[in-house]
Amino acid sequence: MANVKRGEVAAILDGKAYTLCLTLGALAELEAALGGEDILAIARRFEAGRITAREAIAVIGAGLRGAGHDTTDNEVARLQVEGGVPGYLSLVVRLLQAAFGVNEASVSAGGSDPSAEDNAPFPGGA
Repeated sequence: MANVKRGEVAAILDGKAYTLCLTLGALAELEAALGGEDILAIARRFEAGRITAREAIAVIGAGLRGAGHDTTDNEVARLQVEGGVPGYLSLVVRLLQAAFGVNEASVSAGGSDPSAEDNAPFPGGA
């Protein structure tokens, strides 16, 4: 069972229950996989609703590995998620919300709420 206070997210992949977590190591893996962007830039870009299928695979794979599952991105790319493409995107959003405290309303709207600085992954940061 996923512990939301630890940033864990539950998901059904290929009909099997998994726990995913974007640990610090998983976030470092994402930075490397996504061209060396820093964590804040990644979070802001995703919060603005800009994500590719390759990036979704990288996020889900990092979340699985962060929770201790031994899997490759090639294996992740073949996993079936309930709900099809929207299911994959929902999983990515839930992982980012758990890791960064992203506001669900801003993610659903495809952008951030500039009046809500506390929704930023690192409040007070540049």
